[in-house]
Amino acid sequence: MKGDFHPYTGPAGGWGSVKSLAVHSGREVNTLSAGITLMHQNKRHGYACPSCAWAKPARPHVFEYCENGAKATIWELTHDRATPEFFAGHTLRELEAWDDHRLEAVGRLTHPLRYDATTDRYLPVVWGDAFAEIGGRLHGFGANSAIFYMSGRASLETAYMYQLLARLYGTNNLPDSSNMCHETTSVALPQSIGVPVGTVTLDDFQHADAIFFFGQNVGSNSPRMLHDLQDARRRGVPIVTFNPLRERGLEVFKNPQSPREMLSGEQTSISTQYHQVKAGGDSAAIIGMCKALLAWDDEAGSARVLDWGFIHEHTHGFDEFAGAVRASDWATLERRSGLTRNAMEAAAHIYRRADAVIGIYGMGLTQHVKGVETVRLLVNLMLLRGNIGRPGAGICPVRGHSNVQGQRTVGISEKPKLVPLDRLAEQYQFGPPREEGLNTVTGCEAMLAGRINAFVGLGGNFIRAVPERDAMEAAWRRLPLSVQVATKLNRSHVVHGETAFLLPCLGRTERDVQASGLQSVSMEDSTGCIHASTGRREPASRHLLSEPAIVAGIAKATLPRNPRVDWDSWVADYARVRDAIGATYPNIFHAMNRRMWEPGGFHRPLAARHRKWNTDTGRANFVTPQPIDREVAAPSDVVQLMTLRSNDQFNTTVYGYDDRFRGIHGTRMVVLMHPNDMARFGLKERDMVALSSAVEDGRRRMVSGLMVVPYDIPEGNVGGYYPECNALIPLAHHAAGSHTPAAKAVPVRILPSYSA
Repeated sequence: MKGDFHPYTGPAGGWGSVKSLAVHSGREVNTLSAGITLMHQNKRHGYACPSCAWAKPARPHVFEYCENGAKATIWELTHDRATPEFFAGHTLRELEAWDDHRLEAVGRLTHPLRYDATTDRYLPVVWGDAFAEIGGRLHGFGANSAIFYMSGRASLETAYMYQLLARLYGTNNLPDSSNMCHETTSVALPQSIGVPVGTVTLDDFQHADAIFFFGQNVGSNSPRMLHDLQDARRRGVPIVTFNPLRERGLEVFKNPQSPREMLSGEQTSISTQYHQVKAGGDSAAIIGMCKALLAWDDEAGSARVLDWGFIHEHTHGFDEFAGAVRASDWATLERRSGLTRNAMEAAAHIYRRADAVIGIYGMGLTQHVKGVETVRLLVNLMLLRGNIGRPGAGICPVRGHSNVQGQRTVGISEKPKLVPLDRLAEQYQFGPPREEGLNTVTGCEAMLAGRINAFVGLGGNFIRAVPERDAMEAAWRRLPLSVQVATKLNRSHVVHGETAFLLPCLGRTERDVQASGLQSVSMEDSTGCIHASTGRREPASRHLLSEPAIVAGIAKATLPRNPRVDWDSWVADYARVRDAIGATYPNIFHAMNRRMWEPGGFHRPLAARHRKWNTDTGRANFVTPQPIDREVAAPSDVVQLMTLRSNDQFNTTVYGYDDRFRGIHGTRMVVLMHPNDMARFGLKERDMVALSSAVEDGRRRMVSGLMVVPYDIPEGNVGGYYPECNALIPLAHHAAGSHTPAAKAVPVRILPSYSA
């Protein structure tokens, strides 16, 4: 596909956002109809955005949606349909040649389907027959040879039912999309502060004195947050950003909801300092800031820089951490971070002068081999001045998918210690499995080893999202059974198991009417707040079932009858599922049926917000980092690949081939390079190259047909789009302690196209 590149100099938001929405809306659905539906997005009696997980305010804007959230809704509202007639006209071998965008652009799935090997096509199947065969096949497998995967879009009610299905079946094999993005957070934060999620609420943004941003592209991945950042900047709050690429959303924002801004030249500068760290260099930058703060505190006399009262009363491990930081040398920190000492000290000066600081981060911190340590180092920085557990301060991981955090809250976890199994055992009178299950990486390893018989996927595009794509697709075809619950066609459906089912479900925007009437569901956002969501549109097909109904259908066909679990009653009235959730998690979900309707939702209790530390020491723990100077330098011909998302995609869903903010149009097959690296490798703009994995483990990994684009990126780093470049990531290349694929620093070599 031929592409074009023109550097983008406009703001995030603005008329570019409006134009992009108009184009997508006109292509997919009636614009007026889409506009009416979008007016209900993220509203109290409307539906929760099917895209990102950013918080929903108690007093929403008139248009409480962003460009990417609107694209996700329009993508779901499309008038196109993937009918049985479509599948009758296309073999799956033919569809395998289609790219991600073209597959999903076929439209909404309308009928349950079963793979027919004789014709190599999906054929329609009756729901009852599908459930019966799935249940019969699952019943014949060993429980731990089945994987129950869940993406981040399903509701709390569906997630609770799904985890119960898996555990009644006998397994904790419950990987989810969190494994691929913020599992690092779920491991790091409990070790440091005793909670698995962030401590910041929307209200804290109104009281912050400074905001520090690490590795999160707000303009493409959570644009509604720009309203909170814009408000902070108008109050004079400095925003300090650490990110390898200069992303437009972190530079300049023009609010599309402000007529004054849209009709004038007014716009808001977001970052007051912008530090382009090397990929994986954040830990060195954070240590550099801590080193500066410690030195200034040593020199301060009575006007101390650190919050010693907080450190003595609430923390553990400070002396060891401080000793390691003092022993680090500036030259090593500069080399590893890609920043000068002056830059790190300039950031530390902002931090020093602020009384309340929010630390925001995304996958630029979590998707690294040392991701867990880096997140804990950011917590260390916050602890030095008591910035956990006070108004306007705290740690703020930004989750990508709309309910991925909430699914963990109600039991979607492969780790038994994170789930109240004793309570489940008493509530449902069974013996839950106690051994640790498979996460995404170990699940892939088990598939490659031939130990998995069944994969049940509730949403998502697993085979496209995981590392080691070529080997995984070969293993995927050997699965005896694959079952996919989805709204649209994707790669994980056309590359299939030996017996394969494709089960279409209602979308987030659609009316879900059951025996007791119109149903609502609930979601948890990035700030630990639980909200109600009610679909407004008529379903795309009368043959669709809701996700709870599909889970119940599989459960009834698979499991022996349990008088304590009335699947039919739960499907008839989701309020009964919420009662069950409240019985399992009374501290969080008591009176859930009432509280989820409160304006702004209700917050789950977070002990660290009140400076109560549920850690092994009973305090907030400083982590002591491994010495940076022990890291082995990569060979000169190896560069570090960062996988990126474009302005025209959400996770593996690709809405189009443009990335407006990066100035790339008509293609996704690019590699972003610093001009000095281009010169070093003898390349020029628009040359075609291949990337090859530089991990020497006997497995060949390559992505070819990539166009070289000169870009403002640190030397020694290159950028390429996700999921196209996932084939270059080895399964073993993951964060220590969390198994999160280390997709933000993948060692690769650049080859001329003729070498591919």
